[in-house]
Amino acid sequence: MRIISGEFGGIRFQPPAKTPARPTTDLAKEGLFNILENLISLDGISSLDLFAGTGSISYELASRGADSLTLVERDGGNLGFIRQMMARLGVEDRFNLRGMDVFRYLREAEGPFDFIFAGPPYALKNIDDIPRLVLQNNLLAVEGIFVLEHTPKNAYENHPGFFRKTNYGTTVFSFFRPQNVDDEKTSTISRDL
Repeated sequence: MRIISGEFGGIRFQPPAKTPARPTTDLAKEGLFNILENLISLDGISSLDLFAGTGSISYELASRGADSLTLVERDGGNLGFIRQMMARLGVEDRFNLRGMDVFRYLREAEGPFDFIFAGPPYALKNIDDIPRLVLQNNLLAVEGIFVLEHTPKNAYENHPGFFRKTNYGTTVFSFFRPQNVDDEKTSTISRDL
């Protein structure tokens, strides 16, 4: 795996061999960040990475200028790996690592965040609760964006706040905005690639 662009672009890293995480592929990650760069300025933002796994999405955000990065992950091996990568990149002061259950964090969290990413296990039974909790708990800034990674078997087009999805084979990204963003703004953004 590698960091695609920005300050740390080109740096390669090998996730732990026994990680329970399913890291987002470089192809899907590159596609996601190409879209994000047209939707939001990543420089100086605050981000929340739910089910952070190996931290791949947050390293990319840090490389592209994100200033405050909160990662939520409960696997001890992944937490150790993230700490090592933070030290390797020299960005410990920008990271807030939370070793806990994501749903507990969502009940207790205080936002807002400019960008939220959730890459849960595809077989997670309550995956559909994640967009509802993020939006209901006002975790997104007014102009913020939430992206949920999931499989094609999940559909969110009728979910409040949904405005776009993009598909990379078995990986789908659904994009959401806070419901208080005016309809004119969201209607100008393509719902599908």
